Amino acid sequence: MAESSTQSIVISAPCSRVAEVICDFARYPEWAEAVRDAEVIEEYEDGYASRVRFVVDAGMLADDYTLVYSYAEDLTRIEWELAAPSRMQRRQTGSYDLTENGDGTCTVTYTLAVELSVATLGMFRRKAEKMIMDAALKHLKRRVEAGEGTP
Repeated sequence: MAESSTQSIVISAPCSRVAEVICDFARYPEWAEAVRDAEVIEEYEDGYASRVRFVVDAGMLADDYTLVYSYAEDLTRIEWELAAPSRMQRRQTGSYDLTENGDGTCTVTYTLAVELSVATLGMFRRKAEKMIMDAALKHLKRRVEAGEGTP
């Protein structure tokens, strides 16, 4: 797998609230700009999603794919990998790492590695990863801080 990109943001909410929003996949189309549909297709016994199908449309990058999720027991780490190659992606791995800052805020570190089905130069792949992470973190922060979604 190609090297990954990493980005962080501080959100004015406890990490438990951030984890609730991240794990509420069915509501992603309400706040994640490129996500047109997100469907939990399989859950673990504890009710957390194990497989989620996404339909995304980010202009030039439109895709339909399934991610397989795993979680740290305390939800301080949520990670995923592409279940099978899709039309646009050969591989995808990623994670959110959540760290309490002791002041009511949570630092979210997003790590992402994507291998596209079409050949791209490494610098273009990293730029695409950065754009995906920028948008995801910005929208996650807005959603959590607005207090919308899962109570």
